[in-house]
Amino acid sequence: MPLIFRKIFASAVLLVAAHAAFGQVPKTVRIENLTWTELRDAVHAGTTTILIPIGGTEQSGPYVALGKHNERVRVLSERIAEGLGNALVAPVVAYVPEGSYAPPTSHMRFPGTITVPDDVFEKTLESAASSFKIHGFTHVVFLGDHGGYQNDLRRVAEQLNKSWAGSGARAFVPPEYYGASSSGYAQILRQRGYPDGEIGTHAGLADTSLLLAVAPQMVRLDALRKAPKPGPADGVYGGDPRRSSAAIGQLGVDAIVSKTIDAIRKETTAHQ
Repeated sequence: MPLIFRKIFASAVLLVAAHAAFGQVPKTVRIENLTWTELRDAVHAGTTTILIPIGGTEQSGPYVALGKHNERVRVLSERIAEGLGNALVAPVVAYVPEGSYAPPTSHMRFPGTITVPDDVFEKTLESAASSFKIHGFTHVVFLGDHGGYQNDLRRVAEQLNKSWAGSGARAFVPPEYYGASSSGYAQILRQRGYPDGEIGTHAGLADTSLLLAVAPQMVRLDALRKAPKPGPADGVYGGDPRRSSAAIGQLGVDAIVSKTIDAIRKETTAHQ
């Protein structure tokens, strides 16, 4: 075959391959990356569980970025959905109750924290869940990464299930998600010799290590290693993050993902 024809043939092959690649549905569990027809087809094919990841925009000490909860819950939700095999992930809810702003309380005392009233937050979740129900999802799962609004999530799920009674759809909040990331993860670290005074309750060893395992770019690790022990005035409560590492965080990630997958499977099987 003359050279010119070989070049034309090779170009044609590449063009066909490119068109085929562009025509494929992207391998993703995030609905933001799908078209509406791709989402419709996924639901019709049996992907009827939607995870609504809920984060929060708040301070976590001088060395952790404000979007800690948002990025962490996004990554963990994606891994949980991938493990389930029949679930998709909604956009992260980043605006959550974080205290008062008149006067500032709780994390609102630190720049960058954003708060919304509980009723606004709950109504947002109800509206999102109802939207997914209309489009064919039968299991709406709220995954909240922050402890401050866990009661809100339970209230929303209870209200939705009352209004959805008899429809075949259900909303729920698996306690294993937050439990594994807080008290459960702390227990794992205690068993490995880390004291409570280092583990902490907010922005300590546990909190920071979890973020290092899923989004290390959000931790100012070099500055943290060289810093004196931060305390409440810095936004770090009851812990010391200076020995944080991705390896320590992976222990928590594995527990959160596996326990949450098991809990969701159990719940969905019980309500089919």
